[in-house]
Parts: sequence; structure tokens; C-alpha cells
Amino acid sequence: MQAKQRILLVEDEEHLLEAIKLNLELEGYRVTTATDGKKALKIFKEERFNLIVLDVMIPEIDGFQVAETIRLQNTEVPIMFLTAKNSSEDRITGLKKGADDYLVKPFNLEELILRVGNLIRRGLKADDLKEFNSYTIGDKTIYFNSYELHHADGSITSLTKKETMLLKLLIERKNEAVSREQILETVWNYDVYPSTRTIDNFILTFRKYFEPDQKHPVFFHSIRGVGYKFTDTPTV
Repeated sequence: MQAKQRILLVEDEEHLLEAIKLNLELEGYRVTTATDGKKALKIFKEERFNLIVLDVMIPEIDGFQVAETIRLQNTEVPIMFLTAKNSSEDRITGLKKGADDYLVKPFNLEELILRVGNLIRRGLKADDLKEFNSYTIGDKTIYFNSYELHHADGSITSLTKKETMLLKLLIERKNEAVSREQILETVWNYDVYPSTRTIDNFILTFRKYFEPDQKHPVFFHSIRGVGYKFTDTPTV
């Protein structure tokens, strides 16, 4: 017997949540629900899913930030936004955060079911796609899945999960300033509030790992009053 495909449904309108859940279950899917972003991320860490159906305007942590955090940990699971935010800017933001589809409320349930089916089938066929699991900076390579930094001389440095997630966030936002607030929301998920000094220390560690001259960084830059920026400058 084939296992049911699993969906994480994140929606804070109870009646809509129950209606969508019922219709998806009638189609044979196994549905887990959350009504806020913090709970959604906790569930996502504990279970495996074939699809995330995600409202944008949810309590605690908004859907855009939830999607971005999920993408740091999993680049393959399909994400569909289900939202009343229907401007072109909102759609573009959703896609930039890693969404695969964007359905605006109010919507037709039959269309939702069709889109869900398409995304799940696409996800099941994507096993042969290469995951974003490594990145080379200078003469060193980060392996995100194993939390390792491989040096040119063959030695290996073990990275913490937070170091790996912060590196991935900065690399995925290459050439963009990432605010301290975004770092706190995305890497720490509001579970722990590190001080600004904690984030600074992470950046100092990265400079120690990667910069030829720590006093004149070419990869990890401090943006005064904002946060940090990663620039992949080729070695001259």
C-alpha cells in the first residue's frame, strides 16, 4: 500500500483551515496543521512533508519568513503560498522567498486541489535534482548537510548548525545587506534571543575561516546600522 503524501497546512483562519484540511484528506493526503509561524517551524523540524501550504499573514512569524527559514534547511520541499496579499510585489516577494506557487484568496477549492497535486508530483520527480548542499569561498568549501568546512590542505573544521544556517542565509542573499532582525528571525526563529554581540562573533569567526586579511574583509562585510553582507569576490 502506497504511503499517503504528507502536507503541512499553515493557516490562522480556523474555518478555512478545517475546510482545506477536510478537502485535502478526502483526496487521500495526510494533513498536519499549524495556526502560527512559530508552531509551523517547530512541526517542520520534527516531521517530513511532501508539500507546505502556507498563509502569509499569520501570527508570531509571518509566512514569508517561515518560507525563508524552511529554505535554509530544505531546498526541495514544494511551498505554496495561500494568501489575500495579491499585489505583484507580494507575488515576487513570495517567489524570492522560495515559493513554488502562489494562490490568492478567495480561491476555488478544485483549483487548490489541482495545484497541490501538481506540486506534489513535481516534488516526487525531483529526487535527481542537485541540492544546494555545498559552496566554495576562496580555497575552502562548505558542506551544509554535514556541517563541515573543508580546507585546501585537506583538513576539516566542524561547523555548528547555527553557523551553517547563517552562512547559507548570507550566501543565498549574496551581495544583499541582511539585517540583524532578519538574521534573528530566520536563523534563531525567535526561540532564543542572542545579543548583537553573538551575531558579531559569528561574523568574526567567518572572517577567521575565510578572509585572507581579517582586518580588510572581502567576503563578509559589516553594514553600519543594518547588518551584514556576503560578497563573493574572486581571489586576485
